[in-house]
Amino acid sequence: MPDTANDMLDRAMGALVGGALGDALGMPTQLLSPARIAEFYGHVEDFIAPFADHPVSKGLAAGTITDDTEQALLLGRILVESGDRFDHTRWVNALLDWEREVKARGSYDLLGPSTKRAIDAINNGVPAEEAGRSGDTNGAAMRIAPVGVMMPLEPLEAFVAKVAETCRATHNTSIAIASAAAVAAAVSRGVAGGGWRAASASAVAAARRGATLGHWVTGGDIAARIVWAQDIVRGKAVRDAIRLITDLVGTGVASQESVPAAFAVLEIARGDPWQAAVISANLGGDTDTIGAIAAGMAGACTGFSRLPQQHIARLVGIDMSEVRALVDDLVAARVAKTQSGKDAAA
Repeated sequence: MPDTANDMLDRAMGALVGGALGDALGMPTQLLSPARIAEFYGHVEDFIAPFADHPVSKGLAAGTITDDTEQALLLGRILVESGDRFDHTRWVNALLDWEREVKARGSYDLLGPSTKRAIDAINNGVPAEEAGRSGDTNGAAMRIAPVGVMMPLEPLEAFVAKVAETCRATHNTSIAIASAAAVAAAVSRGVAGGGWRAASASAVAAARRGATLGHWVTGGDIAARIVWAQDIVRGKAVRDAIRLITDLVGTGVASQESVPAAFAVLEIARGDPWQAAVISANLGGDTDTIGAIAAGMAGACTGFSRLPQQHIARLVGIDMSEVRALVDDLVAARVAKTQSGKDAAA
């Protein structure tokens, strides 16, 4: 367990900035096959600019964060502003404002398929509680880290309920909630002082609980797939493990692919955030999201102080003072919730 509040803040900061590192490293390789990544960039081990006609990332500078980090920070701020009850209207409006801003910047990385579908439904009069009933892709999991920072893991039922609450408007399905719960639980366990193996175990328990919530949709069980994905890569060489992830686990936007893939990356990297980012960037598919999730979970388990500061200094599009202010607020909320739980139990 962290000895001081500073340790908790360091790990919380590690979760959000670690996620940014994984996101930015995967930015130029997203949507590409492993063969195309090798053809254009070789083996990616550092921030690089995307090639000129990249389908999503063209025009971005090396080290630029994408929607994964921007939406995570946005969700964190809405969590702080919402108080005890998550403000769905504020959240949906924030996402719409975010997309307008992104379009104004000339970016091609816009809202994901589930989020876009849900917001279109809400704009057409569908209640927020119903709009996310078909959202099963990884958008909820990619931005969920602030919930893991803010919420103590126990009691697990309350923890997963908060995850589900933030998913309701866009990703109100069993698969998406289980996926987001797994990632948030890994972050929360890390912020509380746990290592990456303990974080993985907490993730599986949270995914099992999350799978009982939301609208049921067909697909592989997230908890089982996390365990399986980590099992098949354990002890393998990095290049062999990458092939196993791309060939068997999958690296697409489907939650049952990218989220277990991120946990497999965590296993291969043995909890090292930068290695998790590097491995993810070379997978192909949804590399920036897998990198954001894997490196964010690893960062929560190591802390900001153990992240590669030379790479953090080269991130583009992120204001560290704003991240620190958000982390302060999220951790303060966590401490208050923990104390409230102790008082209720006394």
